[in-house]
Amino acid sequence: MSEPTQPLILASKSAARRAMLENAGVSFAVRVAGVDEDAIKAASGDLDPAALAVRLAEAKALAVSRDDEDAWVLGSDQTLAFDGGLVSKARSLDAARERLKAMRGRSHQLHSAAALATRGQVVWSGVDTVQMRMRDFSDAFLDAYLAAEGEALLACVGSYRLEGLGAQLFEAVDGDYFTVLGLPLWPVLAELRRAGVLIR
Repeated sequence: MSEPTQPLILASKSAARRAMLENAGVSFAVRVAGVDEDAIKAASGDLDPAALAVRLAEAKALAVSRDDEDAWVLGSDQTLAFDGGLVSKARSLDAARERLKAMRGRSHQLHSAAALATRGQVVWSGVDTVQMRMRDFSDAFLDAYLAAEGEALLACVGSYRLEGLGAQLFEAVDGDYFTVLGLPLWPVLAELRRAGVLIR
């Protein structure tokens, strides 16, 4: 089991990201960054969705790093591109239903970014993209899915969780499973080793 040589803070409240790091044997604390994502998006102009995911991840890492300069801070964020636009988290289950109906039978792109900061400076960032294709599921399945998953879906940018019943929404996923869950895990682990946060 790798032991941390420096404190690591995950600047995210995501249960999926916590589980990925814990299962990989990474020791860390959690501190939610509390950045204004809407303001960052509004100020980001014409950034493409992948670059926006990186900017959000960096903002979260920096917000926590400035308060604790002795630690390494891992920020992460995810954006979804569909039909030529950027999709944000649904604010209600009705909105989630309409979004999933629009995406069924079609493809979208999910971008997961991560950034590592220390002493108030970003020292690394990266992003990975997955191509997702939903199957043409029925309205009855969609209603059952929303009833089973409930308001937990409002915390997910695509209104689905692939690690649960949401797997049945899809017919094909081209890319890394961890990226879908919200973290480009392999490059993150490599960077943590390079930075000395994990034993090489």
